[in-house]
Amino acid sequence: MTSPPSEVRVVAAVIQRDGRYLVGLRRADKRHGGLWEFPGGKLDPGETLLDAAARELEEELAVRCEGISTVVWTSRDPGSVYVIEFAKARITGDPVALEHERIGWFTPEELGGMPLAPADAAFVADCLGG
Repeated sequence: MTSPPSEVRVVAAVIQRDGRYLVGLRRADKRHGGLWEFPGGKLDPGETLLDAAARELEEELAVRCEGISTVVWTSRDPGSVYVIEFAKARITGDPVALEHERIGWFTPEELGGMPLAPADAAFVADCLGG
């Protein structure tokens, strides 16, 4: 029997257009349901950050990830094995909410006043000044 992983890497794509950032509202039946988050998801074994971002953004938003920066900020999701790695991403296409209840583009100030998942809220406060 294998033991559960002590850490699961998750990419959070920080996508910006015209001074606004793309976030999605998590479905109620998910961990942190009803809270907003930067899009992304778990890295599969052997995947690079870009591979995971490309796969997740296609699945969640129907967009193509053209590139991703190195990780700009990292946080463990409280009470879980997830380690969220925030990285700036470039996309092409118009995002569609396939996995989220809805999506939207918000300024750092707007994000600072929204109900965000814990790691996302800390990222906004520490890195975007929201």
